Amino acid sequence: MGLIPRDEKFFDLFSALAERLAGSAKLIHQLFADPQNLTQHVQAIKDLEHEADNLTHDVIDRLDRSFVTPLDREDIHLLASRLDDVIDLLDGTARRAQMFHITETREPARRLSEVLVRAADCIVVAVAGMKNQKVVVERARELKQLEEEGDAIYHSAIGDLFAGSPDALEVIKWKDLYDKLEDALDQCEDVANVLESISIKNS
Repeated sequence: MGLIPRDEKFFDLFSALAERLAGSAKLIHQLFADPQNLTQHVQAIKDLEHEADNLTHDVIDRLDRSFVTPLDREDIHLLASRLDDVIDLLDGTARRAQMFHITETREPARRLSEVLVRAADCIVVAVAGMKNQKVVVERARELKQLEEEGDAIYHSAIGDLFAGSPDALEVIKWKDLYDKLEDALDQCEDVANVLESISIKNS
């Protein structure tokens, strides 16, 4: 059992951020699975991003008011920021899809967003179990595997995008969207690294 002192409010805020992340990932997946409802998905993700910003502000405000914290102050700030960063990336991806007037999907985008859903769900479990080093290490390992799976999809997608005589505008649009989805997966791995570091320090 870990020796992290109990301060449930910080951990509750982390879990709330992780839930917003998972919700945003599911909406991104729905967006690329069914872009006909793009406007509604973009707004729903924006709403979650706004909630996440407020939660991150709550974490920082609580840090400022706390004399004793359950984790290093830098780690608390870093974890909240990393979780919020993923949500910001997902929000940016959704807004970019709207800006590009996406009306039909591409299979690699659907697959990348599906990997993102699994990565986000993994983060939810890791955050909920962050006082248990075994849980965190297992989920961190899984997140690294998911990031590698996403890398393979991304590189294949980019190769396919430039094959033959592609339409230049389509290449620009979809490369940008693939880049954003890949960036979000990379950021999920960064969250895993922070969680693993915190877990090791406090074991």
